[in-house]
Amino acid sequence: MFRNQYDTDVTTWSPQGRLFQVEYAMEAVKQGSCAVGLVSSTHVVLATLKRAQNDLSSYQRKMFKIDDHMGIAIAGLTADGRVLCKYMRNECINHRFVYEAPMPIGRLVRQVADKHQVCTQRSWKRPFGVGLLVGGYDRTGPHLYNTCPSGN
Repeated sequence: MFRNQYDTDVTTWSPQGRLFQVEYAMEAVKQGSCAVGLVSSTHVVLATLKRAQNDLSSYQRKMFKIDDHMGIAIAGLTADGRVLCKYMRNECINHRFVYEAPMPIGRLVRQVADKHQVCTQRSWKRPFGVGLLVGGYDRTGPHLYNTCPSGN
C-alpha cells in the first residue's frame, strides 16, 4: 500500500530530503493525457487529447474557459483541475466586479501557483495532482503559463 513510512503525510520529509506526496502528485501529471500550448506574437493556442479510458466510458474535458480572455488546459487528475478552474473563475469575476477590467493573466497564475504550493505545507491537505497550461491575452499581449503540483 505505502512505499515507506515517509509517504503518509505531505509534511514528512524522508532522510533523502524528499516529499513523497508531492512526487506522487507530479507522477499523476506525467500519467495524465497530453496538453500542449503554443504562443506567438498575436495568438495563444491550447490543445489536449480527447481520449476515453475504455470503450464504454466517455471522455473527460481537459480544456476550460476561465474568462473571455483566458482558458486552461489540464493534465493529471481532472477533479483537481475542476476545483482550480472554479477558483480561477471566481477570482476573475471578483476582479471584474471590483476593478471593472479583466484580470491580468500573470496575477491569476501567481495566485494559483501559491494555492498549489500551500498544499505542500499543510498536513491536512494533499497536493493538487494536476498541471495547468494557462493561456490568454491581456493588454500586454498573449501569454502562456505552466503550473505544477509543487507550485513552481
